Amino acid sequence: MSCSIADLKKGERGIITDSSSDSIPLKLLEMGCLPGNEVTLLQLAPFADPMYLNVNGSHLAIRKETAALILIDKIDE
Repeated sequence: MSCSIADLKKGERGIITDSSSDSIPLKLLEMGCLPGNEVTLLQLAPFADPMYLNVNGSHLAIRKETAALILIDKIDE
């Protein structure tokens, strides 16, 4: 099922399928937000922004509006 990182609920995982948007900061791409990498939502801050993620072993905090630009396929448990 294709969606974005912003659609994940706490504990859900997915595989990044597309991170080609020009609006995604280069720093996120350098830190592993690339197609084929696994992402897990670890925590949501109050009001769900930012989102605290584990991307291939790296912990990142990103804004929900940026997370909506990174497409994933959810991994069913």
